[in-house]
Amino acid sequence: MVHVISVEPLTVGWAVREESMENAQLFISGAKAEEAACRLGAQLSRAGAHAEVRVWLRGGALGGRFVCSG
Repeated sequence: MVHVISVEPLTVGWAVREESMENAQLFISGAKAEEAACRLGAQLSRAGAHAEVRVWLRGGALGGRFVCSG
């Protein structure tokens, strides 16, 4: 199973979501949200899981994708 971690823009700030997380993590800075998402992906990878970080731009386009293999 691949864990998809999304960094999504909010009206004010950014959210990091992963389907197994009960609540999103909220950040003022997109850079901080992306860093947190990559750390989560690395943690999942070290635990043997596959993870993919998807960073969405304010216009709705996919701005970046990072793959963390388990």
